[in-house]
Amino acid sequence: MESNLRRALVQNEFILHYQPLVNLETGLIIGVEALIRWLHPELGVIMPDRFIHVAEETGLINPIGDWVLCEACRQAQAWCDEGLPPVFMAVNVAPVQFRQSGFIEVVAGALATSGLEPGRLELELTERTVMHDADINMGTLSALHRMGVELSLDDFGTGYSSLAYLKRFPVGKLKIDRSFVNDLETDPDDWAIASTIVSMGRSLRMTVLAEGVEKPEQLTLLRKMGCDMAQGYLFSRPVSAEGMADMLRRQPFVSR
Repeated sequence: MESNLRRALVQNEFILHYQPLVNLETGLIIGVEALIRWLHPELGVIMPDRFIHVAEETGLINPIGDWVLCEACRQAQAWCDEGLPPVFMAVNVAPVQFRQSGFIEVVAGALATSGLEPGRLELELTERTVMHDADINMGTLSALHRMGVELSLDDFGTGYSSLAYLKRFPVGKLKIDRSFVNDLETDPDDWAIASTIVSMGRSLRMTVLAEGVEKPEQLTLLRKMGCDMAQGYLFSRPVSAEGMADMLRRQPFVSR
């Protein structure tokens, strides 16, 4: 697997698919999340859960993650250049990638090369990533924030965030983990957790996004809670860059 991953990097076998992030008030796509796929010449499309852990263990996650960042920024600007409605680009950042020396320079380089405005790039970090050596990470997060890059906490509710640190971190968005959305309409505990995260996020002046929305009933409840955004199969599965461009062409042109 490691040797195949190294070959894939050299042979440009990785591609990105994109899933829309929907504003629940307007119903419009205002962002997309970049999701990596491995287009293997013999095995076809390989999903990230089959190779990301190997990339992390071998250190290949850094060059792979850097490629994702650069390609996502390039694509976001390409859509803008085509005259499509402006959307922000959300990119997942692995813990090892975030802690690598020079990560801030990698982000700055991706923005400079693509021409994408910093405010249209959103880096998604898990609670565990941020809370590991929280005081040290504060410096990196603050530098990215000063650059104008948006920051979000992914899979929120599954880690061990300290609310004291959450107040200090320059994070603008909380993403409710899909495990609290799956049974939202039938499990009172999931409803209680999700609504608490929404209330807390709004109190801290953060945007709240729900992941894994698949049923209309879940969407109705999230809207009643006051959740700001959502993503999931109810709206669309991850699609190619061309597929996402078609989706953006079909909706009104609005600013973020």
